[in-house]
Amino acid sequence: MAGIYIHIPFCKKACHYCDFHFSTSAQYKNQMLNALSSEIVLRKDYLDHEKIETIYFGGGTPSLLSADELKIIMDQITDQFEVSSYVEITLEANPDDLNKQYVREIRNSFINRFSIGVQSFHEDDLRWMNRAHTAAEALGAIKRIQDAGFENITADLIYGFPLLSNQKWEYNINQLVECRIPHLSTYAMTVEPKTALAAFINKGSERVMDENQSASQFLMLIDLLMESDFEHYEISNFAKPGMYSRHNSSYWNGVKYLGIGPSAHSFNGESRQWNISNNLKYITGLELKSIQAETEVLSIENRINEYIMTSLRTSKGMNLQVISEKFGSDYSDEISLGLEGFLEKKWISINEQVVSLTREGKLFADHIASDLFLQAI
Repeated sequence: MAGIYIHIPFCKKACHYCDFHFSTSAQYKNQMLNALSSEIVLRKDYLDHEKIETIYFGGGTPSLLSADELKIIMDQITDQFEVSSYVEITLEANPDDLNKQYVREIRNSFINRFSIGVQSFHEDDLRWMNRAHTAAEALGAIKRIQDAGFENITADLIYGFPLLSNQKWEYNINQLVECRIPHLSTYAMTVEPKTALAAFINKGSERVMDENQSASQFLMLIDLLMESDFEHYEISNFAKPGMYSRHNSSYWNGVKYLGIGPSAHSFNGESRQWNISNNLKYITGLELKSIQAETEVLSIENRINEYIMTSLRTSKGMNLQVISEKFGSDYSDEISLGLEGFLEKKWISINEQVVSLTREGKLFADHIASDLFLQAI
């Protein structure tokens, strides 16, 4: 099995915190659609002809494309790849795009899963983030999607920023639970370089993020969703039984994937490739049948470190036996030596060679993983 990610690099507005690649100008939209189609053809052999089990339209804001424009891309994929009859096809969408007409058009398309960028149900939060939608539009979009018959829906929420009190955070979580959304993706607000938020903080016009607030709200999130029978299957992701994101799970399980579009990343088991983060250069290259990208061949240490990082984030945990069988017992033994301190702090548990993060340990997932990383010889 394998997956395909398509990056649609257009947005109506620039969210203050976002460092993904996008443009607020749709000047080159038609040329971009042609370029995406061309790249799909040029890279049809990248996945070694494995069957496509998941397709994800991300961005940017893919819901800025019409159903017909999305179909152009999808038709090219089905022409070049063998696509499973049970394929999961996700469309990221902003609530303000999900009007009645658009939902009706998408209902008659190939899309079978929605990822809705809610972020918050409070108007002051949304203005602070510079989001394009309102809280009312978010609730309306969810209802329209459900009324149209879609059940496989996820929504995004952000926590850990100065305006968000614990009371507001609990309200946001409960709203999605009451809306019967079966999957939530939740992210702590981070300040990325070259974003508007970083500039505001540097100028002193915005407060810095509070790590203690983020930690407290993360633990609140876990407790509230577990009480509502959600499974915490990855650090940032919660789902009702059977409603995991198949596409994102493939990333965490080391499955091959092809990234199409400017800034998109690909992985074929042996190397990584990432496309140029420039719309015009990407388009120009594809007009000449050339993909503007960089490639990194992964060493054994790189591949093990990737497994450490991704597996520890999931409820499956990191399996030392898997590392031993795939890469050799010397590597698993070296990693085992680094676990004692985390056991003493009760940040991890070990059961039959499977290392899992505890509730408190989830607060330190990145630190634990990086401390266990192997250095290339």
